[in-house]
Amino acid sequence: MAQVIILGSSNAVSSPEHENTHLAILTASRQILVDCGANPIQRLQQADLNPTLLTDVILTHFHPDHVGSFPLLLMDMWLMGRTAPLTVYGLSYTLERMEKVLDLYGWKTWPRFFPVQFSLIAPVEDTPVLHFPEVKISAYPVKHFLPNIGLRVEFVPENKIFAYSCDTAPCPALPRLAREADVLLHEASGATEGHTSAPQAGEIASQAKAKSLYLIHYPTGRFANPAQDLQSEARQTYGGPVILTQDLLKIDF
Repeated sequence: MAQVIILGSSNAVSSPEHENTHLAILTASRQILVDCGANPIQRLQQADLNPTLLTDVILTHFHPDHVGSFPLLLMDMWLMGRTAPLTVYGLSYTLERMEKVLDLYGWKTWPRFFPVQFSLIAPVEDTPVLHFPEVKISAYPVKHFLPNIGLRVEFVPENKIFAYSCDTAPCPALPRLAREADVLLHEASGATEGHTSAPQAGEIASQAKAKSLYLIHYPTGRFANPAQDLQSEARQTYGGPVILTQDLLKIDF
């Protein structure tokens, strides 16, 4: 059974209960990590996943809360005994900068380090990222401060669609990314530059005819407004189920 696990649900300022937004996509043969903020090793273990068995990593964009712990992830998997190759996917803007960061750590001198292959994603709508018999993942450029992608995931045997907006302001690509998705996972940071509010996320879910809306990347901890009800706000513009994600939430397909 295919599954998505929310490893972190917070916006850039995390809290003890909410790590920065990242998630795992699981199928029969793939264990895929999407983004790498905070300390993904801990969250993967808390989700009963073996970090050394990751098959792929997708980095959506080069902001610290989404890629800042990628060097730590590589080092930790190496120290844990990983030997299998790892493929990392991202836009050229993202991967070029990440390789420069890794070079500052001298990662190519780490003895007996496992192979890491960087695979470029073209900045074009519906670009194939990973295509396997049981899962097909495509990328869509979205509107943020810098080059960024959302993801459309087709779980083939289950005939289910999962869509992830990533960090974005409303843009024409989003309804196409999420068209008739069984689950749309959409950010709800607020109606600020490069981001989306809960009502705007609801509008996008309605336009896409998504079957359910899950809100993620929202203010947490001391920066959250305790009087704000993001689910109710999204329901003003969307008539389907609305779920506020929490860390370690499992979504089955």
